Amino acid sequence: MSETSSVIEIARNTIRLETQSLKSLSESIGSNFNQVAQLINQSKGRVVVTGVGKSGIIAMKIAATLSSTGTSSFYLHAADATHGDLGMIEKKDLVIGISKSGNSQEIKNLIPFLKNNGNLLIGMTANLESFLAKQSDYLLFTPVHEEACLHNLAPTTSTTVQMVMGDALAISLMELNGFQPNDFAQIHPSGSLGKKLNLKVIDLLGDSKIPRSSLNSTLKEVIYEISEKRLGATVVEKNGKVYGLITDGDIRRILEKHEKINGLKAFEVMTQNPISVNENFLAFEALKLMQAKKINHLVVFGKGNVYLGIVHILDFIKEGLNG
Repeated sequence: MSETSSVIEIARNTIRLETQSLKSLSESIGSNFNQVAQLINQSKGRVVVTGVGKSGIIAMKIAATLSSTGTSSFYLHAADATHGDLGMIEKKDLVIGISKSGNSQEIKNLIPFLKNNGNLLIGMTANLESFLAKQSDYLLFTPVHEEACLHNLAPTTSTTVQMVMGDALAISLMELNGFQPNDFAQIHPSGSLGKKLNLKVIDLLGDSKIPRSSLNSTLKEVIYEISEKRLGATVVEKNGKVYGLITDGDIRRILEKHEKINGLKAFEVMTQNPISVNENFLAFEALKLMQAKKINHLVVFGKGNVYLGIVHILDFIKEGLNG
């Protein structure tokens, strides 16, 4: 076997081993999982997720996922807990302790405090005979047939199973909490995700000039307006009412069809009833509309159907909303 073939086979075997344990995890989900999800949903406290080593890293990720999907949660390093950080845990908090072996000394040291403090302990382990499993009030079993590590040592399969269990719990709680996209937007205001959930069409208009031409504007006047406002288009209006839209593409097509353009008026070349949106329309949804209609411009209206301006597809791309 060549070196390349060997590497490919190792990669495939890694995925196979982890997939096997994930299949077992799926089959193991039952009443215990439901009890934990219901318990967390009904709790008045927070969810404290703790662990050490690679399990600690997974605990951090699970806490972050829970928090971002509507379940108040934070990560506590199990070793730091017994060196002063136990004060972060309130009596009404639930604690999820993560350990593949279930016998990590740091977790063992933490459990007596949790018992004395009255906290309910949810154990997440692959070892049903472990100290953690036997001391937990509730158990999330994370079966591991074999680590994907060639020596069955480095946490690989076990951490994958732990993370998927955490995702399953977070998504189940989203359903129980009735967590909606608007809730998601409130706690994800930044980045591309935040923009998809929060940015509105009005935010793209900024201080851009508002292109407008009248029904009887000459083609020369229309071209000047498009060039001067630099948006590649202008609306055609009368007495504040928008009747159509002319883009630079329309101008090119007119020039190809007509040798004499001096007598042409805006109303003769405009596209009637252009596609438009309200100022509060989500920018990401507006982009999808433009892509579906295969257009580069959207007319924006405000309250009372007042014309506010035009957004160009490049405005969306500049904001990172291009997919």
